[in-house]
Amino acid sequence: MKKKREGGGKLNIITPPKKELMNRSLSTITINIGKSRINDNVLDEIKRQLKQNEVIKLRFSKGISGEKQNYITEIIEKSNSKLIDFRGNVAVIFKQRRGK
Repeated sequence: MKKKREGGGKLNIITPPKKELMNRSLSTITINIGKSRINDNVLDEIKRQLKQNEVIKLRFSKGISGEKQNYITEIIEKSNSKLIDFRGNVAVIFKQRRGK
């Protein structure tokens, strides 16, 4: 991970390029989100996997397709992660590990 100093001496962390994150997502953990929706257990698992892997995929069932965007927004806010890509029923999210 590259670090860059800007004007005031602040150290800004540069996230990896989207292409690199998408390549890493090909072999990452996929968490399925279905009828049971988003609950504390699902959020805890997402946070745990992000802490371990940095990049994970979320696969939404077709039955909740109308609510996907709301769920993704909720997950990103509660896990302090970033949405890298969202295609069809699959979202890829990223959270940088501490200490990198």
